[in-house]
Amino acid sequence: MASVPRAVTPILRRTTPQLVLLLLIAATASAWTVSRAQSMGDMPGAMGLGLPAFVLMWALMMTAMMLPSATPFAVMYARTIQTRRLPRLILFTAGYLLVWAASGIPAYGLAWVSGEAAGAGTAGTVLAAGIFGIAGIYQLTSLKYRCLTHCRSPLAHMFHYASYKGPTRDLKAGLHNGYYCLGCCWSLMILMAAFGVMNVFAMLVLAVIVAAEKLLPHGDRFSKATGLGLIAMAVAVVWFPDMAPGLTSDSMMNPAMMP
Repeated sequence: MASVPRAVTPILRRTTPQLVLLLLIAATASAWTVSRAQSMGDMPGAMGLGLPAFVLMWALMMTAMMLPSATPFAVMYARTIQTRRLPRLILFTAGYLLVWAASGIPAYGLAWVSGEAAGAGTAGTVLAAGIFGIAGIYQLTSLKYRCLTHCRSPLAHMFHYASYKGPTRDLKAGLHNGYYCLGCCWSLMILMAAFGVMNVFAMLVLAVIVAAEKLLPHGDRFSKATGLGLIAMAVAVVWFPDMAPGLTSDSMMNPAMMP
């Protein structure tokens, strides 16, 4: 199999309104996420939230985690726009983030299951091993390879997006980019069920991994190494269950069992 093309990352040599806007959005979402995590503590699973509230929380969390690594792509897209650059970039970014917001629906289902398994001994450990294993295996698949290629080689897709017409063209381009980004990174995001949905340290580590896969010269090799590491964790968690604090920690008790 041919190697994934090297990442084409624009050099952000000067501060632009587009760059400032995206970094401000990511910083605001990060501040909200950290504040929310501190207030909620170590609550398991969906943390007692209903679906709408969870999806909103997930959308802001994904904005904090995913937008920084998507910013080079978005800024490159903005440079192809000749008129109304900032409003059109907002539509592109909205499309991208809408995909990740929608992923909060299946994430809620997984969080609910993990909440039921949290603190349940063997059930939590088995689920943790399954999550690590699924995530690790996906990292080695051809689908991951194709989606990562899209994220690492944006220039060809700029020509594709240039063919989009109509007032929704930028939104459609953002949705398309978000679709591939989700295909590339969903396996890493499900790890939040094992580490704890509001585990700030895990969020930071996963955001760094996503950025490394997309932006490093050998990000494809890093991705495969990450997959092998996750498969090893799927085995190791049987003997070291604290590797998945969101499912096996004694503090992660089912809310129904708490006084």
